[in-house]
Amino acid sequence: MSLSRREFTRLLAGAAVAPAWALDGAFRGAVAGKPTASASSISAAPAWPGYERAIVIDCLASPGAFNVPGAAPGLGPDAIEAARASGITAVNVTLGVVGNVENAFEDTVKDLARWERETDRHGDVFRRIRTADDVVRAKEAGQVGLVYGFQDTSMLDGDLEKLDTFHALGVRIIQLTYNRRNLVGDGSLEPDNAGLSTFGHAVVERMNELGVLVDLSHCGQRTTAEGIHASSAPPAITHSGCAAVYDHPRNKRDEELRALADKGGVVGIYLMPYLNAAGPPTAGDVMRHLAHALDVCGEDHVGIGSDQSITPVPDGPEYRKRLAEAIRKRRQMGISAPREDTAPFVPDLNTPRRLERIADLMAEGGYPDRVIEKIVGANWLRLFREVWT
Repeated sequence: MSLSRREFTRLLAGAAVAPAWALDGAFRGAVAGKPTASASSISAAPAWPGYERAIVIDCLASPGAFNVPGAAPGLGPDAIEAARASGITAVNVTLGVVGNVENAFEDTVKDLARWERETDRHGDVFRRIRTADDVVRAKEAGQVGLVYGFQDTSMLDGDLEKLDTFHALGVRIIQLTYNRRNLVGDGSLEPDNAGLSTFGHAVVERMNELGVLVDLSHCGQRTTAEGIHASSAPPAITHSGCAAVYDHPRNKRDEELRALADKGGVVGIYLMPYLNAAGPPTAGDVMRHLAHALDVCGEDHVGIGSDQSITPVPDGPEYRKRLAEAIRKRRQMGISAPREDTAPFVPDLNTPRRLERIADLMAEGGYPDRVIEKIVGANWLRLFREVWT
């Protein structure tokens, strides 16, 4: 049974629990009488034993290089091994292009074909996800399910029929905009904040008819609000944070988070530098955003969308050099968000089993098993069942 925000707060108080990420400084004993491990030194014995049996879904991730500029294309041995070791059941993997670029449709189709080849080549590790039941089958087979998703609609080229084409090719999640304006609406970095266009309303309507999940992650404030209102099916914010915790263009206000939950949607908390004001983001920052999202949305409407590769980021001088060059190019394109000069990962969660570490921290913070299970994947699976008709 879902808890109201007031009931959830009372539950924590009655259990003498003070979540460590709600306190100043380091983790300081989340459960009365039990010292809590720091975010960077979680004990070898898992605090939450349910990870192996749970449906684990990262609703913005990739088994290949992601946020790693200049990485070789394709899935190498390290990526395959990380996927095998992750314990993840399914990921929403970004395909295609972002931004208003030439040949967006053609390049996106080529990328789809590339992922089809990779899935065929590593069929023992990966499974195509078209339905919610496919996610369950991936869990049963010990595979990582790949949900094809877009982070822009520029590849539609203003043609609504291309939605049918991409749906037939297996695309199940589409984000309406990236950071700037496209034909559908305004992104989070667009100063005019103009909201959904007439074409954007038609796109949302057709996505609802096809059973494609409407993703509002990079969308501007009005586009987010209007997208939630326009969608007849529950929408998603697959990877974002909470503006009330850290005010950043990529984070969502409480008003939109509440509206999303009221519509039956789910917000995924990401593992990006947009969680704090300075320095590398920490697991504590992730938990603060997660706690706030749970308070605003309720336990049935929050998950994880890490915005990471399953394979850990190979941090070092060469990576930092390539990252700086990639950011320079993104700034030229006008799609670079504030804080992108900080490496886009959480150092103490830079592991294939980052969702297990998050589950452990939730357990140490006193969250019940049912809530942890929902956050690590069950909420996304419920949403997929409702939308992918």
